[in-house]
Amino acid sequence: QLQLVESGGGLVQAGGSLRLSCKASGVTLPHYAIVWFRQAPGKGREGVSCIGTTGSNPMYADSVKGRFTISRDNAKRTVYLQMNSLKPEDTANYYCAADLSYPFCNSRWSTRNFATWGQGTQVTVSS
Repeated sequence: QLQLVESGGGLVQAGGSLRLSCKASGVTLPHYAIVWFRQAPGKGREGVSCIGTTGSNPMYADSVKGRFTISRDNAKRTVYLQMNSLKPEDTANYYCAADLSYPFCNSRWSTRNFATWGQGTQVTVSS
């Protein structure tokens, strides 16, 4: 059974950087896309970025394009979200999600339901 654990959140000043990690376990082959979502207090969940099994053609929300970079190391079963030029509006709880039936990102990456979720990691950006 696929399991996901996020790490790397914290408190940072506006303009700073953080790198989040999403480590997977429980399956032999890393044949699944990983999607990062975030949710701020009082707001709905927002899709941030998606990376497919091979790491090619990652997708990003418009709000983070040019600032965030998603990557994956299949040998380590880990997906990273490098967040640069952070803004106070990036403050949220960040979650990674996956589904063994969803190996590549498509146009529905930010709205699809996923079977497996991590516990989340909090990112707070101070102004």
